[in-house]
Amino acid sequence: MASLPATATAPTYEELQAVVVSLREELARATAAPSTLAAGASRAGTGAEVLARARAQTSMSAEVVDWNPYSRLMALQRMGVVTDYERIRTLTVAVVGVGGVGSVAAEMLTRCGIGKLLLFDYDTVELANMNRLFFRPDQAGMTKTSAAAATLAVINPDVAIDAHHYNITAPDKFDDFLDALQSGGLAGQAVDLVLSCVDNFEARMAINQACNELGQDWMESGVSENAVSGHIQLMIPGRSACFACAPPLIVARKGDERELKREGVCAASLPTTMGIVAGLLVQNVLKFLLGFGQPTYYLGYNALSDFFPSMVLRPNPGCDNSACRARQADWAAHIAAHPEDDTQLGAPPPPPPAVAPQSTENAWGIVIECDEGEEERSQPTAGGDAELVPGVRPAYNPDAPPTNDALAPRVDAADLDLDALRAQLANM
Repeated sequence: MASLPATATAPTYEELQAVVVSLREELARATAAPSTLAAGASRAGTGAEVLARARAQTSMSAEVVDWNPYSRLMALQRMGVVTDYERIRTLTVAVVGVGGVGSVAAEMLTRCGIGKLLLFDYDTVELANMNRLFFRPDQAGMTKTSAAAATLAVINPDVAIDAHHYNITAPDKFDDFLDALQSGGLAGQAVDLVLSCVDNFEARMAINQACNELGQDWMESGVSENAVSGHIQLMIPGRSACFACAPPLIVARKGDERELKREGVCAASLPTTMGIVAGLLVQNVLKFLLGFGQPTYYLGYNALSDFFPSMVLRPNPGCDNSACRARQADWAAHIAAHPEDDTQLGAPPPPPPAVAPQSTENAWGIVIECDEGEEERSQPTAGGDAELVPGVRPAYNPDAPPTNDALAPRVDAADLDLDALRAQLANM
């Protein structure tokens, strides 16, 4: 338990703030601990009991009942959208950057029932973050990873969460980052996908380097400095362009991105744009990992014109990243040995197999029968006066040729002057 330093003078504001942050982090760890939840259930018997029981669910039930958090997700499987939705419980996703996009993406994956999340961030929650989604004012001062882990554990305690509070670009932390990606899966294997939700090029290049070295699939995302555009991008080492294949100009020039910052001006931030980009990102994650629909390799978003450009970026044979070139060579060797795997990037997936009906039983005894004479009434008739259904007749016979009687009176203009024509029109 955190305590104030034993001094003769009153504690300073900084010391009090440090104690508050420490207490909040202890509370977050206690909230996420299953033993604490079970103990709270025995004492309170209300909300904590629900959480403790929910954590015991090891599989996804398709039963349609109010207490089942997975019934509407499993409906995707019943409707034939996804072949095996429950496979998501075996998957691990690493989210690098738990900010405006990353925190929302982590929440969406948690609600979707992902098996495990790895969270990476070195920053703390600030009141300046409250214009975004997810974080709460009472979490100010906590590390973003611990605050996110506590919130996500309450939303879905079935999800395993590993929080890593460090900067992946630090020289002494890059190897730790590599190790986490290699062994952070549910069974100690590599993660299934890495999501880049960072806000600087240095961190993106670090993720790019790690994923190229490991041959790890990943997705990159970002929101513009003016907060009205964004993008997502899928990167498969060796098959699609990495971040260094077509880098931003400041990166290509080996410059310092801090030169782009204007003195006294902070980047704009809209929760709407960040929420949209996070939604597009996680939608692409689900399609890619669960094998339904067509994952996009690049999708942009311009809020000012509602423009969504999409394209496929192929790897650059002259990429500056040696690991990227090595992955390209590996893929070329694989295709030489297995030409059947040489599918075009962005090609539509094969149609899903037909889904058999869940049940052929007619528990309610519903029978469809034709009423007597219904078949005769359904046949088209040539007569304009025939009844379509009892009491309803057509306004006209569409098969009958037009007659002069149905037309407006014709005017022969050959024998009339202009004044006579005007008078005729006035009387019509």
